[in-house]
Amino acid sequence: MRKKVSVIGAGNVGATCAQRIGEKGYADVVLVDIVEGMPQGKALDLQQCGPILGSDARFVGANSYQETANSDVVVITSGVARKPGMSRDDLLLTNKKIVQQVTESVVQASPNCIIIVVSNPLDAMAQLALHVSKFPRHRVLGMSGILDTARYRAFLALELNVSMQDVTAFVLGGHGDTMVPLPRLSTAGGIPVTELLPKDTIDKIVNRTIKGGGEIVALLKTGSAYYAPATAAAEMVDAIVLDKKRILPCAAYLDGEYGIKGVFVGVPVKLGAKGMEQIIQIKLTPEEQAGLEKSAAAVRELIGVMNLGNA
Repeated sequence: MRKKVSVIGAGNVGATCAQRIGEKGYADVVLVDIVEGMPQGKALDLQQCGPILGSDARFVGANSYQETANSDVVVITSGVARKPGMSRDDLLLTNKKIVQQVTESVVQASPNCIIIVVSNPLDAMAQLALHVSKFPRHRVLGMSGILDTARYRAFLALELNVSMQDVTAFVLGGHGDTMVPLPRLSTAGGIPVTELLPKDTIDKIVNRTIKGGGEIVALLKTGSAYYAPATAAAEMVDAIVLDKKRILPCAAYLDGEYGIKGVFVGVPVKLGAKGMEQIIQIKLTPEEQAGLEKSAAAVRELIGVMNLGNA
């Protein structure tokens, strides 16, 4: 029996995420948006990919949450996209109202679901979703580290001229300027990249990773990244629905791990059928720990702006 995954927001990120999930065929997908006809049209278009892909996944487009009832996983992509010159923080109060309303509707329709937040500013929106839903922390996660890590891995692979599959890495911390790439734990075919690339080259790649979203926004001029964010969210859905026990960098609510309490920060997480099944704690250098704490402080500042207490 296929699982049920609902994607809230049928824009570029949401529709692409629905496409990625549907291609696998393990879950039926409900695509929800407030724009009449838009999610229905996209769902119908996606459904017609089935015979070509060999996928029996069913797609439903909707303007209400009735069709999402009893979803196993809900991906929230709703919100205003970042525009050129706009920081992630500028999105805060506008997207707070949207994500709050969405979360309330999701919880009412699917009280036992696992929520994955993609809306920006991501860490703060994940905190908001946890606060509003009153779910246990293992059932609310943010997609950030997978995207940031994918960008980092891609840049490393291109620089090394090696297969992207052979590059492994982790990016911790917040989604934005306070993310914490870990070059010492990054490898190509098991070989540390610090042995393959000079420090100044790695530093440039790290800087490009941190500014990765802004680089795409500047090029597109009228939108923001969506292929990679959607694929990153779909990877989280895969890990949960298929109970893969994947260790992936995700935004998770910390309760003392890494010396941080009461806030969402990107850390290595084991993802399985229960959602966040374990937070993997690795030993950080003093510089890395300071970077992670800086990320946590930035999220706390946003929580303060939202007048949001600890969940």
